[in-house]
Amino acid sequence: MAALELMPAAQPALTTTEAPPSTSSSQPSQKSMSKAERRELQEKQRAAKIAQKQQPPGDAPNKPKSKPKPVAPQNPTQPSGADASRSKDATSAPTMDAAEMSKSRNLRIFSHFGLPKHGPGLKGDIHPCIVRLALQFSEFKICGANARCIATLTAFKTVIQDYTTPPNNTLSRHLMTHLSPQITHLVSARPMSVTMGNAIRQLKLEISGSDIDMPEQDAKDLLCQKIDDYIRDRIIIADEVIQDLACRKIKDGDVILTYARSSVVEKVLLSAHKQGKRFSVIVVDSRPLLEGKELLKALTSAPPVSWTLSNDSLLPPPPPIPCTYALLPALPSLITEATSVILGAHSLHSNGAVFSRAGTALVALMAKQHSVPVLVCCETYKFSEGVMLDGFGKNELAPSHLFRDISTSSQEPNLEILNPLYDLTPPSCITAVVTEVGLIPPSSISSIPMALGRISL
Repeated sequence: MAALELMPAAQPALTTTEAPPSTSSSQPSQKSMSKAERRELQEKQRAAKIAQKQQPPGDAPNKPKSKPKPVAPQNPTQPSGADASRSKDATSAPTMDAAEMSKSRNLRIFSHFGLPKHGPGLKGDIHPCIVRLALQFSEFKICGANARCIATLTAFKTVIQDYTTPPNNTLSRHLMTHLSPQITHLVSARPMSVTMGNAIRQLKLEISGSDIDMPEQDAKDLLCQKIDDYIRDRIIIADEVIQDLACRKIKDGDVILTYARSSVVEKVLLSAHKQGKRFSVIVVDSRPLLEGKELLKALTSAPPVSWTLSNDSLLPPPPPIPCTYALLPALPSLITEATSVILGAHSLHSNGAVFSRAGTALVALMAKQHSVPVLVCCETYKFSEGVMLDGFGKNELAPSHLFRDISTSSQEPNLEILNPLYDLTPPSCITAVVTEVGLIPPSSISSIPMALGRISL
């Protein structure tokens, strides 16, 4: 009898806790469904689960409301409840979509290229002329290895003249400490070139060798004089010697092909024109800098050569240099007309490779295939004792502001422009390198320090 009396009391508890929802009572059992109906039901359930996962927490409309539970006291600086889950999701959620994430992963291999920065920040006691020069470097208003080196050394002359040695210090030791933040600021604007590195290294040697007993102003004047001598001997006079050597290789009727713009090549062509030689020039150019336009302007506006007397008769001066301007894709159709190729260089390495403006390697390779001699005009102060095997280990990317006609922000948000500024020309594609110490074959480039009277250890 006790068991019979307990059964009616326990029955309502079972019906309230284990009763199926009212919606399920109207649905047929899965055994009575066909395969298509069961598949459709499973797809609906799967879609409902996905929608429930994608829905922000705390906003589910079909979730039955439960009585509020007492909340334990928490740290006022930590969010609680739904706010904590939202903040956790916000921090863990990716900040970019899949396309941007894949793009950033692809760009990691170019992270060592010295990406241009959006204006260098001031760190330390930076001289105003260094700040101005850094802006000119970052905006590419000063381009070219020679121009950048001369501008850097000229700015350092101003820094040295405005420098005052602190008490209880010597100029030979403290001046290098003062120049370090100046150099760092220039490097933050644009990666340092080989020419700048060699010039700064020579300047530091001159500073460390300063006489500590010499008056400060005399020591500063002597350093500025050493800087002027370096610019005169290693750049200006070196270019004059290279002009004479390279002009001997230009004959009447030659068609000279050059790429982009090199200050040394420009001087060679203008010097040959002043000597009365009749030749034509093919200027091959490429984006984004389009430096060949400046070379084209300098060649076509060359002043006429003065009249000369020959066989007791006046001869008219030769006409201006006839030039042809083309972009790099037109090179295969123009290389067959060239009799020689004259190129510039950003740096010269001990294995005979030439590091120059991107596209130089293509020009040299195509010239070699057509048996056209390739001359590289390069000063010896551009020599680097390091070895480069390709243009990927060390390079520099062109900044985005040079591509102003391509809107990467509004029209193409997923477009990323990658334009390395330099490439490496292998020594097998170079006939000779014209330097101020003579014409050197690529296989003998490592002898440059010995030719200059320096023996590297």
